[in-house]
Amino acid sequence: MNVGALLRKLRGPGCCEQAKKSDEKLPRILIVGSPNVGKSVLFNRLTGRYVTVSNYPGTTVGIARGRSRVLKGRFEVVDTPGMYSLSSITEEERVARTILLGEKAEVVIHVIDAKNAQRMLGLTLQLIEADIPVILALNMADEARQLDIQIDVKRMGKLLNIPVVETVAISGEGIDQLTVEIEKLCSGEEKLRAPRKVDYGQELEKPVSTIAEMIGDSDRISARTRALLLLQEDPDETQDIAREVGKERAEELHNVVLSVRSELEHSVHYYATLALKRNVDDILDRSAKFPIGGGSLGFRETLSRLCMHPVTGIPLLLVVLYFGLFKFVGGFGAGTLVDFIEAGIFEEHINPWIKQIVTGLVPWEVVQDLFVGEYGVFTLGVRYAVAIVLPIVATFFIAFSILEDSGYLPRLAMLIDRVFKKIGLNGRAVIPIVLGLGCTSMATIVTRTLETKRERIIASFLLALAIPCSAQLGVILGLLSLHPMAVLAWAVIVGGVFLLAGTLTARLLPGRKPSFYMELPPLRLPKLSHVMVKTYSRMVWYFKEIFPLFILASLMIWLGEITGIFQILIRGLNPVVNLIGLPDGASVAFLFGFFRRDYGAAGLFDLHKSQGLTIAQLTVAAVTLTLFLPCVAQFLILKKERGWRMAMLSAVGIIVVAFVVGFVTNAAFNVMGGLL
Repeated sequence: MNVGALLRKLRGPGCCEQAKKSDEKLPRILIVGSPNVGKSVLFNRLTGRYVTVSNYPGTTVGIARGRSRVLKGRFEVVDTPGMYSLSSITEEERVARTILLGEKAEVVIHVIDAKNAQRMLGLTLQLIEADIPVILALNMADEARQLDIQIDVKRMGKLLNIPVVETVAISGEGIDQLTVEIEKLCSGEEKLRAPRKVDYGQELEKPVSTIAEMIGDSDRISARTRALLLLQEDPDETQDIAREVGKERAEELHNVVLSVRSELEHSVHYYATLALKRNVDDILDRSAKFPIGGGSLGFRETLSRLCMHPVTGIPLLLVVLYFGLFKFVGGFGAGTLVDFIEAGIFEEHINPWIKQIVTGLVPWEVVQDLFVGEYGVFTLGVRYAVAIVLPIVATFFIAFSILEDSGYLPRLAMLIDRVFKKIGLNGRAVIPIVLGLGCTSMATIVTRTLETKRERIIASFLLALAIPCSAQLGVILGLLSLHPMAVLAWAVIVGGVFLLAGTLTARLLPGRKPSFYMELPPLRLPKLSHVMVKTYSRMVWYFKEIFPLFILASLMIWLGEITGIFQILIRGLNPVVNLIGLPDGASVAFLFGFFRRDYGAAGLFDLHKSQGLTIAQLTVAAVTLTLFLPCVAQFLILKKERGWRMAMLSAVGIIVVAFVVGFVTNAAFNVMGGLL
């Protein structure tokens, strides 16, 4: 999985900075491979902190670029998104292939999980046959040794005709040898070896060879690779070849492809995959030994399987949610830390000091209100951002980084895949959905990593409707933490709306059922240094990207206050919030929520402090606010990603659903006499 896209997606929006353009003058090293094989860790080993991350032009897929710090010469190192094959499916794979084939690289490091070499060597063979200068990094070699998997690196290197190095990127093992091989290739000391051809068998070998002779090599890849992509009707390669050979020749090639495909019982992709598997099996039979029967399961492998099995995985998930979100984020972050910073520091010391300075320097009351009034930049914007939201976001980022570094998130994806398929998604959607618990705006962008438009629409709608961001979630959990039954009621209602809305949306939208495939990284104890680096990078993102929005929201609210628009909107909302059993003051929290979700949650926090809401009111408010309109930032991103029509339909539907569910929840409490 930017996870990658998760790790990028799972390193999160926090590491995204505006990148400088790629330095065309520096020799380039590309790192490619499946998600969750340690590409990003290896990238960090080669580059250190000299890193820039930006979206690939025309997409929202993040690309990490950095200058090497361990190689003798100066190189640009590029960490590409996860890919399984040259035949790309998702946007991440398309971007990875575009970089691989479009950016001239002196060396391509293909990183694979040594334990799962049988599944991953197929891409290695594709890269070699494409005449790309490849070094194979057998990463997680320590995990393979623990499972008694023995790989003869020299023998494998001779069979593949490329350099092969065992690495453990997380500890640095094998990095020195890898840098030696990189420098050999870049300096010309190691001559580029003749590419190893893949034997595609009787079904494909003759047509591949025939078409390869017709089109020839390009300056990017070999003729055989181009021929196979053409047979698979790859749109990018088909267009490139058509431009090169002209209309008549392109039609002739198209007829050849149709003729070949019509004679095959199965798809070209099917036969190509079987051929790659045969070639991989032959190489591994001659260069590796695997334990008979797969060996005995160790503790980590047993725990890994328990995390993915429904009977044991769901209780383990509940334990993770209880201690990770409810106790740590909700209890410690939204409770202990917020009380200390908001009440002990801001209200007692910072706010009085700021008010004294502003009122002493500024004689105009309306300008004073801008900075230290009820909705002032300091008394509202900075206080919310630093005293209420920051502790919650920080604790969430720590918890998220621990789960990410442990390898639990991909196993969660496998666990919920069956449930997600009922709502038109698959386990891969766990990336944007879980990321939405940090920031729903960024998560909406990350839905681009999903395979089909149908999945992207469903995931975007559910993120806008029923996924609270970390700050909103933390405040809600903090408010309800003293009442476990209220937390349970909130979770059941919001979760039920999520599943019901997803099921109905999946039935309304046409399209095929989603498929799912994901590599599993090893399950391991999180490394403190990794958790701290990831948390730090996300905190930097928070102050760069989110903190200014609080200031902007304060300014907008101040303008709404002095123009009277704010009061008009509040008066319009009052009858609606009264209908669901809430006092007039709740209208302010809902209006705040449209500027930013965490603003709304913080407004609810203030309302409870001033008016002392009942348990029933807190639960109704928490449910309705969670389901209420997405914030302005998420709404604008939704418009950009899915268009105005989708954004407006979603907004109207979400408002109706939120208040209908709030009304039903309040009615249920009234019937039960507010026992909860």
